[in-house]
Amino acid sequence: SEDLLKSFVTLADVMATGYHAAVSADVRPGATAVVFGDGAVGLCGVISAKLGGAERIIIMSRHEDRQRLAREFGATDVVAERGDEAVARVLELTNGVGADATLECVGTGQSTETAFAVARAGSMIGRVGVPQSRDLDVNALFWRNVGLKGGPANVTTYVRQILLEKVLDGSINPGRVFTGEYELDAIQDAYAAM
Repeated sequence: SEDLLKSFVTLADVMATGYHAAVSADVRPGATAVVFGDGAVGLCGVISAKLGGAERIIIMSRHEDRQRLAREFGATDVVAERGDEAVARVLELTNGVGADATLECVGTGQSTETAFAVARAGSMIGRVGVPQSRDLDVNALFWRNVGLKGGPANVTTYVRQILLEKVLDGSINPGRVFTGEYELDAIQDAYAAM
């Protein structure tokens, strides 16, 4: 089906990358996860946090269409604020504790610094957003015993062992993250839209 084909396409990158963020962040049953990014990888991070058993999933999003989709995928809360206001809002939602698992799927300095700030002491941050800044104070994580793990996803391992079966049995439908289709001749338009 068309939906199944779209979901297969996500397995080549965005679904596996979102899943890698959740694995790197050590999402566990009953956890509170915060997902930074509402693009395809972030939305697949929401799916993955749900697969990992997260009870509460907070998506950092400013786009109503993506917020709706994130909620359909399992997000329980939406935070549109950025910077210090975002940190305050996440801490308010978590009774001052912060996230058990933090999925950083953006890569900007602000997104990464905010992810560092909302991670609770002793937790893990799964960082898959391509780093866009070299000037991050990772030493601040040391004093709170927060771990940082991530990088490019091992796509084939995740697809073979977990994700293909989940798509085939209908447990997940990550192809819904796509909002447009382009002919190869219009690749520049597709890149601009992305």
